[in-house]
Amino acid sequence: MSKTKVEWAIVKKVRVIRKTKGKTQRNIASYFGVTAGYIGQIETESSASMYSYDNLNELARRLDCSMGDFMPEEPL
Repeated sequence: MSKTKVEWAIVKKVRVIRKTKGKTQRNIASYFGVTAGYIGQIETESSASMYSYDNLNELARRLDCSMGDFMPEEPL
């Protein structure tokens, strides 16, 4: 099972913001007590692994942005 179009769009936006802020997969993993490999799975389109809403909220807090910044601008 892979991600939906919306899930994949969210992950891509998280990845862009994470990289812009100079954060690695390892940094993100440390926020949630998971491995960098798991964040790598989340950042892989063909994997069903996905951030929860609580994860997105924590990422927004730590990356100094809004949860809305992770959402597609237009419906998919």
